[in-house]
Amino acid sequence: MTAETTKLVELEISNVAHGGVMVARHEGRVVFVPDVIPGERVLAEVTDDSKSSFWRAEAVKILEPSIHRREHIWHEASISRSVGERAGGAEFGHIDLAFQRELKSRVLQDALARFAKIDQQVDVQGLPGDSGIHWRTRVKLHVDAKGRIGPYAARTHEVVPVTSLPLATVGIAELIDFDRKYAGRSISLVDPSFGEPFIVSDPLMGISELVDGMRFHLAASSFWQVHREAASAISQATIAMVDRQFFDPKAHNLDLYGGAGLLAASVLSKIDLNARIESVEYDRVSSGFATRNLERFHRASAIRDDVEHYLQGLSLSGKDLAGATVVLDPPRKGAGESVMRLLADLNPAQIIYVACDPIALARDLGLINQAGFALKELVALDLFPNTHHFEVIARLEPQR
Repeated sequence: MTAETTKLVELEISNVAHGGVMVARHEGRVVFVPDVIPGERVLAEVTDDSKSSFWRAEAVKILEPSIHRREHIWHEASISRSVGERAGGAEFGHIDLAFQRELKSRVLQDALARFAKIDQQVDVQGLPGDSGIHWRTRVKLHVDAKGRIGPYAARTHEVVPVTSLPLATVGIAELIDFDRKYAGRSISLVDPSFGEPFIVSDPLMGISELVDGMRFHLAASSFWQVHREAASAISQATIAMVDRQFFDPKAHNLDLYGGAGLLAASVLSKIDLNARIESVEYDRVSSGFATRNLERFHRASAIRDDVEHYLQGLSLSGKDLAGATVVLDPPRKGAGESVMRLLADLNPAQIIYVACDPIALARDLGLINQAGFALKELVALDLFPNTHHFEVIARLEPQR
């Protein structure tokens, strides 16, 4: 759209879509709109009408607000600011926490129904006592041409200078001098379990995190859950999900996309210290730290390999995973068709799937369901309050 063709429309917001946007209809066409809530009537500016099937629009005024609307937890992301000046990264911050979780539940249930043909009621659960702010232990901010720092505006690469970070831990927020002019293109900040918050100058710098009494070593740049309590919550949910009657400590148990070895160590420490388990991770640095973190367990090992390549190797060698428990925590895009089909062919006793994207999870569940595995249990955790993200842990078993 150009300035000459700006189009304002009144919209009734009807539902939520994946990705932090809501859904309306205008003259039979779907319109995706952020910063609004189902049930609201809004005035919106159409920003993309290039597709015949849907438009994108930005809300400019709330005509009839939802009872679930509140003052945004981050004033620099509020609808009171012009569209290009709204900070990205807290796209649900204008919605009360309970209704945020209701919307996330809808997204998950819709994804399961559409992509996996699974009809299941799911309630996304918040962590006990979580107020929704000061939880981010990892923050990346970008630097604009004037040296000011901030996140990108939503769905753009335009830096929005800010003077507050309500989702960041207090330590990170206090570390930043918002009046300072920064060099470079971005800065990353980490607030680890041990030591003080710091600005990352060396991505390979070693840090330590504490999870349920276990100390994990990793690099400052290594993947780690950003919510202070997330690693513990996921670890505990994963362990609770394992069906002990099907856990064989002598089987070829696996932790796929294992990172620094968190879930492998959790299985061993909480279920059987003497169990055999291999943690498979492609990233060289993370795999190296996994070796260090798992050396306390004498039958655990860390293997650096691509997960698909690793499973292909097992399959080609004629091995299977009979009796094994497989835990996998793939990236946001999911494990994908090849990995899920290989897993099904290798026939483990149970699969615990940790997912950070409901669409990717549902697609993968649909694939492995066709190969003879059924969803037995599912838990959803709101580990990213005031954003559209959440975590899901699912247990799958072969049809017996």
